Amino acid sequence: MPKLVLIRHGQSAWNLENRFTGWWDVAVTDQGVAEAKAAGALMAAKGLDFDMTFTSLQTRAIKTLDLALEEMDRLWLPVEKDWRLNERHYGGLTGLNKAETAARHGDEQVHVWRRSFDVPPPPIESGSAYDLSHDRRYAGIAVPATESLKDTIARVLPYWEERIAPALRDGQRVLISAHGNSLRALVKHLSKIPDDEITALEIPTGQPIVYDLDDALNAVDRYYLSER
Repeated sequence: MPKLVLIRHGQSAWNLENRFTGWWDVAVTDQGVAEAKAAGALMAAKGLDFDMTFTSLQTRAIKTLDLALEEMDRLWLPVEKDWRLNERHYGGLTGLNKAETAARHGDEQVHVWRRSFDVPPPPIESGSAYDLSHDRRYAGIAVPATESLKDTIARVLPYWEERIAPALRDGQRVLISAHGNSLRALVKHLSKIPDDEITALEIPTGQPIVYDLDDALNAVDRYYLSER
């Protein structure tokens, strides 16, 4: 039975500061480091092991993966990094404090930007301090100006089909370290969650989600590792 584990990166500096982060690169906090190490220790204690790992091009997810693997004595495992596992792009909201944004635009509007399935935030302005269109890591990639969850799913699922699903079908045990919305995309697909329900799904930082899959990669079971 194929085994897949998903982990959202440990707490980041902008998680702590309640700011919209998206594609902007921020570090994990001391708590985030502790969460990543605890996740690795828990996976090792529960007897989980992996053959292949995947992560985004963002430091907080990469760091979380490295810290977890170090706790498991598995830093030597192959890692594939891809922008399609990046967090959702929050466009013009990037860097803004969520509470201050709500005070300026209203709670209802911010809720729509954050939690609707297919309504993206305002696009980031060209020349913004948070514009990543010239970042070296995204050379040759059309960096989005903003994304809805629907847009995020539209890039995550082709990557799943192209790279991750074949590894699972080949019998490899897979660990993915990514972000709240890129993981929502995978959970929605695997657990067949409707569009109008997936936005309410909260994925906590640093807590491994285990999927037991059948040979067709349908979800047989999904649970947080700490619950078993």
